[in-house]
Amino acid sequence: MEISHILKYYRKLNHLSVKDVAEQFRQFKHPIAQKTIYGWESGKTQPSADNFIFLCHLYHINNINEAIENSAQTKTPIIPTAWEKKLLLSYRKHPEYQAAIHKLLELVPEQE
Repeated sequence: MEISHILKYYRKLNHLSVKDVAEQFRQFKHPIAQKTIYGWESGKTQPSADNFIFLCHLYHINNINEAIENSAQTKTPIIPTAWEKKLLLSYRKHPEYQAAIHKLLELVPEQE
């Protein structure tokens, strides 16, 4: 999937308008015109590495590979909240409880 589609997809997923994104760049002391953002989302141009990193931060994209996969596979990707990340880390720290959690949630672990 092209970066342009991913940028537009995640902007909309985060309920941001192009104007909102331009305003965030302005507050970041790096003004960007709305037409520049439209250019990125149409694939006519691409953001610089710094701008792309800022967009990933703004759109809550922590892993670009997952973002590409999510945007290609589903209309509603999973973007974990801070609490969900904390739960996952706790789950991984306590393997002795994982079997009980699987049973409680009626989950069958995938084979690695």
